[in-house]
Amino acid sequence: MTRIGPGTLLPADRTPITLRTDDGLRLAGELALPVGRVPRATVIFLHPNPTGGGSMDTHVIRKAAARLPALAGVAVLRFNTRGTRSESGASEGVHEDCVGEGADLTAAIDYVADLPDVWLAGWSFGTDLALIHGLRPRVRGLFLLAPTLRRSRPEHLAAWGDSAKPVRCVVPELDDYVRPAEARTRFAAIPQAEVIEFTGCKHLFVGHAESALDSLVDLVAPDIPTPLPREWP
Repeated sequence: MTRIGPGTLLPADRTPITLRTDDGLRLAGELALPVGRVPRATVIFLHPNPTGGGSMDTHVIRKAAARLPALAGVAVLRFNTRGTRSESGASEGVHEDCVGEGADLTAAIDYVADLPDVWLAGWSFGTDLALIHGLRPRVRGLFLLAPTLRRSRPEHLAAWGDSAKPVRCVVPELDDYVRPAEARTRFAAIPQAEVIEFTGCKHLFVGHAESALDSLVDLVAPDIPTPLPREWP
């Protein structure tokens, strides 16, 4: 058995992809599928703010794509929103602070139209993108990692509340934007929302990525035991 480390890439069918938006942009992305089997669930992961260095290669998202197809049978689509560049590719356009990015999310949801049980997982800026633009018929629910609530409005939360779709919020105890007590108050607009405090954690989830992925899998593929294995044959 080998310890799964930060750079470990477990088996998956990985394909670099290009998403095409309705307004004519090409976005760089990757789809990682379980090898030789239908996914239990499909997660579209939305990255932190690119103006602060966020991208599809930010560590929790990169680890999700590297591990979840093999450990949980979960497909992961990750992509760079408009105007975002990283080692995995550059997306056309310019950053629009959660406005034009709605078309980016539409392109991602359309891309996985043939895959089962589509969930949205957002981190930081990606949580606002999911809350504002993600309430679609094919989306089963939300996993929000360090939600900032900087762009989403009360009406967006109310709409998710009315939908009754599952919403899980993982909130760092020491977050830079929204801490657990405030999160519980503000997410009360979504009666079905779970707010889970990560003790000792900060906004970047350094040292807490594995626990974050455990919580994600527990939501989207509850038949998979968690915590996930920390070693690989």
